[in-house]
Amino acid sequence: MQNKEYKGVNRVTIAEVSEKFGISPDTLRYYERIGLIPPVNRNKSGIRDYTEEDCRWVEFIKCMRGAGLPIEALIEYVTLFQQGDETVEARKELLIDQRNELSARMEDMKKTLERLNSKIVRYEQTVVEKEKGLKKSQD
Repeated sequence: MQNKEYKGVNRVTIAEVSEKFGISPDTLRYYERIGLIPPVNRNKSGIRDYTEEDCRWVEFIKCMRGAGLPIEALIEYVTLFQQGDETVEARKELLIDQRNELSARMEDMKKTLERLNSKIVRYEQTVVEKEKGLKKSQD
């Protein structure tokens, strides 16, 4: 990324942010439009200039979305954050709730994985038995 400095702050373009985080420019614009990331400053030409802080927000949102957190919960978090320090406890509670939901989903996924593994073992056992039958018929 080719950083440009403006008023003492390093700035990067939407294309550079897109490449760095593997998120399309359209998705970045959408995230900003719906309030998932705070508004990004623009240069004199109206082009988005992402700061290091903006990039930290993008990274946070990408991480949380990758973990399956819903957009609505993240929008609520960003909104609370923008309201200031009086929302610290509410933000913490929101994150705790999301952690609990993620933990429950992970437990469900673990059970599903165990079930799939069991089915695969049964299929493998069936194939071995059928292969044994093939060997006997060839003898």
